[in-house]
Amino acid sequence: MNAPTNVQVINGPDGNPAFVVIPYAEYVAGHTSERNLVPHDVVTRTVGGASPARAWREHLGLTQAEVAERLGISQPAYAQQEHSDKLRKASRGKIAAALGIAAGQLDF
Repeated sequence: MNAPTNVQVINGPDGNPAFVVIPYAEYVAGHTSERNLVPHDVVTRTVGGASPARAWREHLGLTQAEVAERLGISQPAYAQQEHSDKLRKASRGKIAAALGIAAGQLDF
């Protein structure tokens, strides 16, 4: 099979495949999951007792008032959601969007 490809295989000294070179755009497309990673600082804050929403907010340097404004709700209403042990899926999605992260990054 001699179909044209943008992939290049580089053999090692033993003649066996050792590396694969692909176009950068293909690499980025295949690694979109990296956008769903959770920074060490956020994990540390969560282990320390913060909710994921609070840990992300603090990591991003935002106040509750700023996030509440982005959500179009009052600061006390946001504070209640941020301290909730069980956020509804819709609320988690809205908070994630306000923080500029994926909803899955609040669910760990």
